[in-house]
Amino acid sequence: MDVILRPAKTNDLEKILEIVNHSILHTTANYNYDIQTIDIQTKWFEDKTAKNLPIIVAELEGEVVGFGSYGQFREKIGYQYTVEHSVYVVDNIIGKGVGSKLLLELIRLAKEQGYHVMIGAIDADNAGSIAFHERFGFVLTGTIREVGYKFDHWLDLVFMQLILK
Repeated sequence: MDVILRPAKTNDLEKILEIVNHSILHTTANYNYDIQTIDIQTKWFEDKTAKNLPIIVAELEGEVVGFGSYGQFREKIGYQYTVEHSVYVVDNIIGKGVGSKLLLELIRLAKEQGYHVMIGAIDADNAGSIAFHERFGFVLTGTIREVGYKFDHWLDLVFMQLILK
């Protein structure tokens, strides 16, 4: 499987939007209820770009099959060296190494940009994502109980972190 990673472009936004909306409608990887619009996704892209924050897409046979990004963990100045990341991969590609390539690239870029910690906020029932992050050295640092609500039940959120340097 020959996966190409590259910076996202505006013409990738429709596929990114499709991936995001699938996660909203069908998973607890994203705690939003309402699907996003192309306008919302475009603003997200423009905001990330203006702040020099990466959005990386994974392309397989010319089609975007996943993406990853990170942003400031919290807005207060004391958190300036900590980022929170997201990696999304289309369902039929999960487990084939695309997410690994995306996460490794995000880690590399975060180190290059001088960040100190990368955070993953993961639904506590998502054992696959937790194990995935552990393979890259992320450690579980805490669980916030019943902080989210989706699909008619309360959701626990775990925080995992990787010290980058």
